[in-house]
Amino acid sequence: MNNKFALVTGGSRGIGKEICLKLAQELGYSILINYQSNQAAAEETQKIIAENGGSSELIQFDVNNKEEVESKLNSWKETNPQAVIEVIVNNAGITRDGLLMWMENEDWNQVLNTSLNGFFNVTRTLIQDLLKNRYGRIINIASISGMKGTPGQVNYSAAKAGLIGATKALAQEIAKRNITVNAVAPGFIETDMTSDLDQGELKKLVPLNRFGKAEEVADLVCFLASKKASYITGETININGGIYA
Repeated sequence: MNNKFALVTGGSRGIGKEICLKLAQELGYSILINYQSNQAAAEETQKIIAENGGSSELIQFDVNNKEEVESKLNSWKETNPQAVIEVIVNNAGITRDGLLMWMENEDWNQVLNTSLNGFFNVTRTLIQDLLKNRYGRIINIASISGMKGTPGQVNYSAAKAGLIGATKALAQEIAKRNITVNAVAPGFIETDMTSDLDQGELKKLVPLNRFGKAEEVADLVCFLASKKASYITGETININGGIYA
């Protein structure tokens, strides 16, 4: 098994799944597929990677649970002392949509905690290793909502805007160690998260007149994770079919 790993949080389904597949196939990384509860979906992602000649492992934790994140990742590192995590993709995120005037505290907290605390908990646990190795790629999955704001998603917009700000700041902190930090901001992408949306109406807002595909987002992440993107850091790259963000 390749001892160079990429960790993808929320890697069992949707965009996260496609990122796992692309990083394994295109860049040859062994993949740490993080999931919180859907083990069957994570195992299916692992199966596809294996069928394509790649290697992967499952690692279960809730990104918002600091103790769990640290325990699971540190335990994995102890069990795999020769392994090096070079790429961190902070993809885990949830939506709890609703107008702010009626939003419950829990809906606000859960969305911000998953995106922002999740980024913090995972990245802080692994960052010393990247600094020690003087190489790394940190890629944060943001959203068009974090770029321009989306009504009915004040919580999600705030979470993703915060993630973009964190990306810019962290990029400056660790650039001298040859570690890049970038964000990807998808627009309307065909996933479980958007399955209930009216594509017929919403695609009229998209100059390319269609929803994007998860594998298209994964292609961009794969580029940012590669050595070809070694002079790109602190950036947020939109992938939204031409929506002005």
